[in-house]
Amino acid sequence: MAKLTLKQRYKHIIDWFLENKGVQETELAYENDFQLLVAVILSAQCTDKRVNIVTPTLFAKYPDARSMAKASYEEVFEQIKSISYPNSKSRYLVDMSRSLIEDFGGRVPESTDEMQRLAGVGRKTANVVASVLYSQPKMAVDTHVFRVARRLGLSKGKNPLQVETDLTNNIPKKYISIAHQWLILHGRYVCQARKPKCEECGVSRWCEHFGN
Repeated sequence: MAKLTLKQRYKHIIDWFLENKGVQETELAYENDFQLLVAVILSAQCTDKRVNIVTPTLFAKYPDARSMAKASYEEVFEQIKSISYPNSKSRYLVDMSRSLIEDFGGRVPESTDEMQRLAGVGRKTANVVASVLYSQPKMAVDTHVFRVARRLGLSKGKNPLQVETDLTNNIPKKYISIAHQWLILHGRYVCQARKPKCEECGVSRWCEHFGN
């Protein structure tokens, strides 16, 4: 079998996901823009499953930025203490909520640069929210996306920004926000860190790690 070019690898993999997975949604539970931002901040170095256990009671008490902006750090901490880094994240959530009210009228801005002015929001978080909420062609590179992109041979980037650049330069713009979910979920359930399920993988025939 002739060695795949990078362009061919991307085309085969994207075509397979389009045909077999279609549009996939984030597994984080939310009902509005504020709740998605909160959930994404909480998900840093924490599983979506754990976040979804915590957020129903959190959102019942603080359904929007205005209500959370009035809370103390200690009150929010009590709601999220089973999440990783609850001390830092409780401060981020309250400070972020106050900035949303003061600077953006309570609405999550569409601009990722403006989002990153908020407490607890870095490039990855802003890209996730922009992709999921506003369907912008943003590629958030978490540990799953980083691992899958490098294993498949879609990028040889040595850090998240390099991988993000490779993916956004090679995936058609109209598919970038969808591909973000493909890669996350593929890494979560198939291309796992310790024991990738290569025999079950639909794209293994084009995967560099698998020998193609």
